[in-house]
Amino acid sequence: MTKIGIILGSTRPGRNGEAVAKWVNELAQKRSDANYELIDVADYHLPLYDEPFPAMMQKYTKEHTKIWSQKIKQFDGFIFVTAEYNHSIPGALKNAIDFLNVEWQNKAAGFVSYGSAGGTRAVEHLRHVAGELHMADVRAQVMLSLFTDFENNIFKPNPRHEGTLNDVFDQVIAWSNALKTLRD
Repeated sequence: MTKIGIILGSTRPGRNGEAVAKWVNELAQKRSDANYELIDVADYHLPLYDEPFPAMMQKYTKEHTKIWSQKIKQFDGFIFVTAEYNHSIPGALKNAIDFLNVEWQNKAAGFVSYGSAGGTRAVEHLRHVAGELHMADVRAQVMLSLFTDFENNIFKPNPRHEGTLNDVFDQVIAWSNALKTLRD
C-alpha cells in the first residue's frame, strides 16, 4: 500500500505546527487509501548539515543522517506541514530536507501551511526546493491563518479546510502512485 509521510517541519518550543500536524494525521487515519505516518523533524535531532559529501552521493558518515535517510526512503510521498517564518520555511525543515537528496526523488509533495498570510510564501519557497529534488508538488494546498484558525493560540480550523485537505490527500496519493514506476 502507498505510504505517505506527514512531515512536521517546525521544531520551535510552543510551535503551532504540532496541533496542525496532529489534525492532518487524524484526518489521514480515517482514510483507507494509503498508510500515513507523522514524522516530526524535532525527533531526529539533526544538527546543521554536517556531512562531508554532497547528499546526492549518499556517502553518509553520521548516524543521524543514516537514520533520517532510512526513515524518508520508506515513503512514496509526503505532506509537509510548515510554518511561515520571515516569508519562508523554518530553517529546521530546510536543513532536514538538505541532508538527503535521492530519498526525495520521484515522490509527490503536498502542503499544509500556517501563518499570518496562511503560510503561502513559505510553500512557494518549498515548491522550488521540491522541484530541485525531482519531487512532484501538487496544486491543492491547505492555508491556515493565525487570525482565523487559531483562538488564543489554540488550533481551531475552519471546517472548510477538511475538504481542501482531502483534495491534498487525493492528489498526493494519485501522484505517488503515478511516480511509482520511476521509483522502481
